[in-house]
Amino acid sequence: MNLFLSFPIAQPPWTKLGRKLESMCRSAIYTFELLQGVDHLAIALSGGKDSLALLFLLKAIVGKGTPLCKISAIHISGEFSCGPSFQKNYLQSICKELEVPFYSQESAQKIEELECYSCSRERRKLIFEMAKQIGAMTIAFGHHRDDSIQTLLMNLFHKGEFAAILPKVPMAQYGITIIRPLIYISEDDIREFAQLHGFAKITCECPIGQNSMRRKTDDLIQKIEELFPNVRQNLSHASLKYGSKKAIEQG
Repeated sequence: MNLFLSFPIAQPPWTKLGRKLESMCRSAIYTFELLQGVDHLAIALSGGKDSLALLFLLKAIVGKGTPLCKISAIHISGEFSCGPSFQKNYLQSICKELEVPFYSQESAQKIEELECYSCSRERRKLIFEMAKQIGAMTIAFGHHRDDSIQTLLMNLFHKGEFAAILPKVPMAQYGITIIRPLIYISEDDIREFAQLHGFAKITCECPIGQNSMRRKTDDLIQKIEELFPNVRQNLSHASLKYGSKKAIEQG
């Protein structure tokens, strides 16, 4: 972290943890061909630990042993934030220092109709629209291993489908491809990385996020870990190896 800046910047040379995360990110990029044919990559930047870790890692990786492409950041602002709430100029300053173009859209969500599913769909739609405007047809999201296994269990318990988050999803309806370079990385490692580099504001500011089904599912996984300590790693492995191709997202 540069002590002369009022905002955090994580960049090489890495600590041991940073090298581990870069290696895992590179492995996902290589294994799932996440950057193949990409000339302009947009990063969905909420400002939380996951999306900032993604920004820092991709900035360090892209064009260095991986295909070279332009990187831009897209932020969705608004009255409510999914996760930590950050001022737009804070994220703009980070992107300026990294020489990453920064774009933003505003969500119209109000407390009266605030609900995870509809909020997520609206934010994703705004990201897609902005990505198309700037010519970035591939968007990187900061979903990590634990997001994937939570999704796996929710799909299994609610719909009887063995389907987790996919590392690469062509969304033909929108002409956009989603990629998830953090798919191998645990939330604990991202949290430690964020604390090390000073961007670990991890308290959720959403008024309904603390009681979401995703949060309850993670609580359940923690209980299962008491009996099966390797459950997260095993669920992740199983989801990537056996996960249903029907998991292609519809938007």
